[in-house]
Amino acid sequence: MLEHGGRLRRAAREYGRAVEHWVDLSTGISPWGWPVPVIPAWAWQRLPEDDDDLIEAARDYYCAPHVWPVAGSQAAIQHLPRLRGRSRVGVISPGYGEHAYAWRAAGYAVVSLPARALLERVAEFDVVVLIHPNNPGGERFEHRALLACHASLAARGGWLIVDEAFMDASPQESLCPQSAREGLIVLRSVGKFFGLAGARAGFVCASVGLLGALREAVGPWALSGPTRYVVQRALEDRAWQARARTWLSEHSARLAALLTRHGLTPSAGCAFFQWCCDERAAVLHRALAMQGVLTRLFDTPRSLRFGLPADEVAWHRLDGALASLAIREAVS
Repeated sequence: MLEHGGRLRRAAREYGRAVEHWVDLSTGISPWGWPVPVIPAWAWQRLPEDDDDLIEAARDYYCAPHVWPVAGSQAAIQHLPRLRGRSRVGVISPGYGEHAYAWRAAGYAVVSLPARALLERVAEFDVVVLIHPNNPGGERFEHRALLACHASLAARGGWLIVDEAFMDASPQESLCPQSAREGLIVLRSVGKFFGLAGARAGFVCASVGLLGALREAVGPWALSGPTRYVVQRALEDRAWQARARTWLSEHSARLAALLTRHGLTPSAGCAFFQWCCDERAAVLHRALAMQGVLTRLFDTPRSLRFGLPADEVAWHRLDGALASLAIREAVS
């Protein structure tokens, strides 16, 4: 299995520091989570029913003609390769590693390329996978470029898959409204923006035919009853969503400024994280971890991703760790 952020218990064991004494910045999950209400007993006691109002709430929220819920966008990433025959697959790199991993595991030939090269070489592929905004590279794409890529692929029965896990802070840039087009598949995650990663919920926006095939592949009860109850209400809470977008924008800018002040000017980022390419990344990661600040380390390219601190205590801890003599000596 691939490495991911959020392995706080493992870090606690490795560095001998209790879980509650860490500032976990290793994921891109918003620490400003939607306030989960009391879940009624019936949601636990009955089997999940797919004729509740979740689908309608998701269509409205994503402005998508057709959607289907899955157990996080990860579930779609794993199942989509099973819905095609022999294909040449191009995947953005650097990016979320599970995309290339899933297509390779299903026996496809996969080429990983930087965003620009991937779009320039679209004619070489039957399936192109983009992440918008990219994680961790932060690349964004114009609608015109994405739709041109899709048109080229769809003309020969191909797919454009766009992973929009970090799109909620800028919904005006989403391709969800165009997702009824054949061969255009948009993945959305509930966990990042709403801070509900543990609910394991996401949605696929695509044509009716593709969603029908995916539904058969995934099987019944993709989401639990309690998850359906919570996610529907989160998607309907427009007032909270507006406040969250403001909070994310302000705190991401604050994080970029803090990192820059300490000599780690971000290479890229979005509302949920900042990404710093640095040859000293592994040393810096360990030095921060020794002070109870967990970041996400990448080997290719050597880099660190910083999520958003949850509160002023966490901001102070990060500021102090970056400013400390130990950190400066470790990376000098």
